Amino acid sequence: MLVVYTSKTGNVARFVARLGLPALRLGDGTEKIAEPCLLITYTTGFGQVPPEVLRFVENNRHLIVGVAASGNRNWGANFARAADLLAERYGIRVIHKFELSGTARDIEIIKEAIHALSGTEQCAVA
Repeated sequence: MLVVYTSKTGNVARFVARLGLPALRLGDGTEKIAEPCLLITYTTGFGQVPPEVLRFVENNRHLIVGVAASGNRNWGANFARAADLLAERYGIRVIHKFELSGTARDIEIIKEAIHALSGTEQCAVA
Protein backbone atom coordinates (compact mmCIF):
# COMPACT_ATOMS: atom_id res chain seq x y z
CA MET A 1 0.00 0.00 0.00
CA LEU A 2 1.17 3.48 -0.81
CA VAL A 3 1.97 5.87 2.03
CA VAL A 4 1.18 9.50 1.21
CA TYR A 5 2.59 12.07 3.60
CA THR A 6 3.45 15.66 4.26
CA SER A 7 6.06 16.96 6.67
CA LYS A 8 6.78 20.49 7.83
CA THR A 9 9.63 20.09 10.32
CA GLY A 10 10.92 16.71 9.15
CA ASN A 11 9.31 14.61 11.89
CA VAL A 12 6.82 12.90 9.58
CA ALA A 13 9.45 12.47 6.85
CA ARG A 14 11.73 10.68 9.35
CA PHE A 15 8.83 8.52 10.48
CA VAL A 16 7.88 7.53 6.93
CA ALA A 17 11.51 6.77 6.01
CA ARG A 18 11.63 4.31 8.90
CA LEU A 19 8.58 2.48 7.52
CA GLY A 20 10.59 1.45 4.46
CA LEU A 21 7.49 1.40 2.26
CA PRO A 22 6.58 3.04 -1.07
CA ALA A 23 5.79 6.66 -0.29
CA LEU A 24 4.72 9.87 -1.98
CA ARG A 25 5.51 13.20 -0.35
CA LEU A 26 2.85 15.82 -1.00
CA GLY A 27 3.78 19.10 -2.59
CA ASP A 28 0.86 21.50 -2.83
CA GLY A 29 -1.78 18.79 -2.44
CA THR A 30 -2.89 18.67 -6.07
CA GLU A 31 -1.30 15.25 -6.55
CA LYS A 32 -3.57 12.46 -7.83
CA ILE A 33 -3.12 8.83 -6.93
CA ALA A 34 -4.43 5.65 -8.54
CA GLU A 35 -4.16 3.18 -5.65
CA PRO A 36 -5.27 2.95 -2.02
CA CYS A 37 -3.12 4.82 0.45
CA LEU A 38 -2.52 5.57 4.09
CA LEU A 39 -2.24 9.31 4.68
CA ILE A 40 0.26 10.50 7.30
CA THR A 41 0.25 14.17 8.25
CA TYR A 42 1.49 16.61 10.81
CA THR A 43 -0.84 18.87 12.78
CA THR A 44 -0.37 22.59 12.31
CA GLY A 45 -1.35 25.75 14.16
CA PHE A 46 -3.63 25.06 17.08
CA GLY A 47 -4.73 21.59 15.96
CA GLN A 48 -5.45 22.21 12.29
CA VAL A 49 -5.04 20.15 9.13
CA PRO A 50 -2.35 21.46 6.76
CA PRO A 51 -3.89 23.10 3.66
CA GLU A 52 -2.04 20.79 1.25
CA VAL A 53 -3.61 17.80 3.00
CA LEU A 54 -7.11 19.24 2.64
CA ARG A 55 -6.53 19.74 -1.10
CA PHE A 56 -5.19 16.21 -1.47
CA VAL A 57 -8.12 14.68 0.41
CA GLU A 58 -10.66 16.60 -1.67
CA ASN A 59 -9.21 15.04 -4.84
CA ASN A 60 -8.41 11.54 -3.57
CA ARG A 61 -10.80 10.77 -0.70
CA HIS A 62 -12.05 7.57 -2.32
CA LEU A 63 -8.55 6.03 -2.16
CA ILE A 64 -7.57 7.06 1.38
CA VAL A 65 -8.11 4.07 3.67
CA GLY A 66 -6.86 5.67 6.86
CA VAL A 67 -4.97 8.53 8.42
CA ALA A 68 -2.21 8.81 11.00
CA ALA A 69 -1.02 12.08 12.46
CA SER A 70 2.01 13.43 14.24
CA GLY A 71 1.79 15.98 16.98
CA ASN A 72 3.24 17.15 20.24
CA ARG A 73 1.61 16.09 23.51
CA ASN A 74 2.31 19.57 24.91
CA TRP A 75 -0.74 20.72 22.91
CA GLY A 76 -3.06 18.63 25.09
CA ALA A 77 -6.43 18.08 23.42
CA ASN A 78 -5.00 19.37 20.13
CA PHE A 79 -2.36 16.61 20.05
CA ALA A 80 -2.33 15.16 16.49
CA ARG A 81 -5.79 16.65 16.03
CA ALA A 82 -5.43 16.75 12.23
CA ALA A 83 -6.38 13.06 12.19
CA ASP A 84 -9.53 13.70 14.22
CA LEU A 85 -10.59 16.58 11.98
CA LEU A 86 -10.14 14.47 8.83
CA ALA A 87 -12.18 11.71 10.45
CA GLU A 88 -14.97 14.13 11.36
CA ARG A 89 -15.07 15.94 8.03
CA TYR A 90 -14.44 13.08 5.58
CA GLY A 91 -15.10 9.90 7.53
CA ILE A 92 -11.49 8.75 7.18
CA ARG A 93 -10.53 6.15 9.77
CA VAL A 94 -7.95 7.31 12.33
CA ILE A 95 -5.28 4.61 12.43
CA HIS A 96 -2.83 6.10 14.91
CA LYS A 97 -1.47 9.27 16.50
CA PHE A 98 2.20 9.59 17.37
CA GLU A 99 4.41 12.19 18.95
CA LEU A 100 7.00 14.03 16.84
CA SER A 101 8.85 11.42 14.71
CA GLY A 102 7.42 8.45 16.62
CA THR A 103 8.88 5.49 18.45
CA ALA A 104 9.72 1.97 17.34
CA ARG A 105 6.31 0.92 18.69
CA ASP A 106 4.58 3.59 16.58
CA ILE A 107 6.32 2.22 13.46
CA GLU A 108 5.18 -1.28 14.38
CA ILE A 109 1.57 -0.11 14.85
CA ILE A 110 1.51 1.56 11.44
CA LYS A 111 3.07 -1.46 9.70
CA GLU A 112 0.49 -3.75 11.33
CA ALA A 113 -2.31 -1.41 10.27
CA ILE A 114 -1.06 -1.27 6.68
CA HIS A 115 -0.87 -5.06 6.59
CA ALA A 116 -4.42 -5.34 7.92
CA LEU A 117 -5.74 -2.69 5.53
CA SER A 118 -4.01 -4.30 2.55
CA GLY A 119 -5.60 -7.66 3.29
CA THR A 120 -9.04 -6.52 4.37
CA GLU A 121 -10.90 -3.35 5.12
CA GLN A 122 -10.88 -4.13 8.84
CA CYS A 123 -8.24 -2.60 11.08
CA ALA A 124 -7.95 -1.96 14.79
CA VAL A 125 -7.68 1.68 15.65
CA ALA A 126 -4.74 2.42 17.93
